[in-house]
Amino acid sequence: MFHCLIAGGFDIETRNHAATILTGDFAAETEALVASLLGFRITAKDIIQSGGGHAESTMRLRNALVAAGWKKHTFVVRTSVDGVEREAISHEVDHVCRAANGTLALEIEWNNKDPFFDRDLENFQRLHMQGAISAGVLVTRGARLQAAMVGIVAAAVRTAGIVDATELASWGVKERTARQRKNLAALLERQVPFAEAFARSFVSDKYGMATTHWSKLVDRINRGVGNPCPLLLIGLPLEAVSDYSAATAEL
Repeated sequence: MFHCLIAGGFDIETRNHAATILTGDFAAETEALVASLLGFRITAKDIIQSGGGHAESTMRLRNALVAAGWKKHTFVVRTSVDGVEREAISHEVDHVCRAANGTLALEIEWNNKDPFFDRDLENFQRLHMQGAISAGVLVTRGARLQAAMVGIVAAAVRTAGIVDATELASWGVKERTARQRKNLAALLERQVPFAEAFARSFVSDKYGMATTHWSKLVDRINRGVGNPCPLLLIGLPLEAVSDYSAATAEL
């Protein structure tokens, strides 16, 4: 099943026998997950409008997962001594799929601070240790999508004929901070065209290296964060951006 995602440009990694578990014990659930991911599309304007995890673009993927049976759930782990409760720890997971052979947990980190990967992976580790989940799934921006962000934003701004940041208010871009305005002005003073200058400033601020994307996730996995929980890691592809072509984009 994962070959379909790889062919579609997705980054895919598995750890701790996750591929065998998902395609064996959870074949139907994994097939539904793959179908939801293959149907995910985002526009360049979506990327500019909001960087957050509850942007309209990511909500479309979240809603597709909910429709496929992956719903939000809060796991509560209670510790008691001689019948007296000593501690209760809760773990909220955005997407949980319960099946005949066990339970799967999934988190989407479209654009958050990268330490959220540690939180998610450690949650998966604890829940797996308690026998609450059989595997964990993490979805984030893929490597090629991350690398193309400046080009995507620049192409959208250039195509729209926008030559001033105030014109982006209609796209949902919030008023820029003094620091952001200063960074943009510095690029413009160096005769960088507006579309590229805005794209470089915007992406550095909203989708920079300290946010959640593929290489930051792989860094955690290579350090063993989340072990020994079976893990499926998914990087959303550049091909999901429906109105961008790297072949025709100009910087």
